[in-house]
Amino acid sequence: MKQKIGTVVGLTLFIVLVLGFIIGIYLFGMAGIFKLLGVQYTSFWSLILFVVGFFILASIFELFAKPISELLTETFAGKFEALFIQFSIQGLTNWLCLFIVDMFMGSIIFSWKMAIIVAMLLTLCEMAFQDKEHKNES
Repeated sequence: MKQKIGTVVGLTLFIVLVLGFIIGIYLFGMAGIFKLLGVQYTSFWSLILFVVGFFILASIFELFAKPISELLTETFAGKFEALFIQFSIQGLTNWLCLFIVDMFMGSIIFSWKMAIIVAMLLTLCEMAFQDKEHKNES
């Protein structure tokens, strides 16, 4: 019984650490993007809440956007067209997630232009890491 409890606690701790690391990367990435673009936020906790909300919402949206993106890009032979479609769909979902989280939070306010720029930068970063993952798989 103690071994089972130890296994469950260990696995839970591992999952929490991995999620914390991923959210930490998003947090410092968003903080950097906000600093570069001059986006103001009231406190560090509001930034953490914003990033966690964005991460959860983006994870849910990604469950639907990735398969749609893969299905649409299978029909295109050209790499540019496939890349453009993937960028468009991921950029749109990132913008939508930013917009929704921004609507619920008053401590970080985006203009629509700034939200589009942040969504495009996030999409570029995500696609850069995604391409590295696909190259390592093949």
